[in-house]
Amino acid sequence: MPATTLHEELFAKMRRLPRPSYPWPDFIHPGFREEREAYYAWIDRDYQFQSAAAREKHKSHHLTDLAARGLPFLRSLDELHPIASYAANGAMMDDYFDRCTRQEMLDIIKRIKALLMGEDAKEPVTNGFLRQWWVLRQDALRCKIPDRIYQRFVDSIIHTFNGYAEEKAYNAANIPPPLAVYTLIREATSGVIPFCKYVYLQKDYRQLPDDIMDHPHILRMEVICALLIGMHNDFISLPKELIRPGDTMNIVKVFQHEHKMPLEEAYMAALEHHDRYLQEFLVLQQHLPHFDSNWNDLVAGYVGDLGIMVSGVYAWHTNDKTRYIPGGYVEGEFER
Repeated sequence: MPATTLHEELFAKMRRLPRPSYPWPDFIHPGFREEREAYYAWIDRDYQFQSAAAREKHKSHHLTDLAARGLPFLRSLDELHPIASYAANGAMMDDYFDRCTRQEMLDIIKRIKALLMGEDAKEPVTNGFLRQWWVLRQDALRCKIPDRIYQRFVDSIIHTFNGYAEEKAYNAANIPPPLAVYTLIREATSGVIPFCKYVYLQKDYRQLPDDIMDHPHILRMEVICALLIGMHNDFISLPKELIRPGDTMNIVKVFQHEHKMPLEEAYMAALEHHDRYLQEFLVLQQHLPHFDSNWNDLVAGYVGDLGIMVSGVYAWHTNDKTRYIPGGYVEGEFER
């Protein structure tokens, strides 16, 4: 059976199964259309190393909407630019480097970190995806992101790409990892921790002191957000990942492999697993630590906006009509 036909059958079958639901509303940043136009322009400028077909598919995916939906309360388009660039360029890189090796990914990460930290201050002129990381830093400087928040943001981006590197061995072997290993890697590769760190730029959350930003209760809630989004992405992308060898980092495939379950049984077990994390988040939200009274309302607002971030990203996934449909995915074009 042709791969496209099989994908269509699996896509139709999976759509009949239950999906996650969240108790938070979703919004979208008022500047999302302008951000899309900027995204189309830099794809045309900086992604010439990709085929024209891949560039057009990426444009249709509206990847900057991930940021516009996940962080709808940023005060300006200037503040939206860095997180939208991270979301779109990061996702496109994940597609492009789909089949590179762990070491190749680690070498790329070194270049990205140097550009984001200003250690390499020279604008890349021959490599488009690297240039976008240089642009991200210039945009962050322009909108005066506080250093301590920018550092957390960059550290979490590098953590995300380190996760990409660590999944390469499982992809190459075409064997899903054990659940414990999946959980560690997926928390990173969901790409959500940078979103959580950027939420501090919304409203007045940037005023929160370091000891609150680094509190174990808050950090655990950020990790849960990463896992919720990683898993709901797995449910949506499952039909595509069932027919492509090497797509092993999927919670349903992990349950199927580890417990020798039929596909639908593994799906339902994975959904229950997801829902346990959701319940943990809600319990932690109801029982926040008692910080200084000056900060309690801001902490509660930050945590509430983490939930809105989860709902917003889920809205992007469920509204998608281009990326996860049969024939919509951009195949990796990386060549050594």
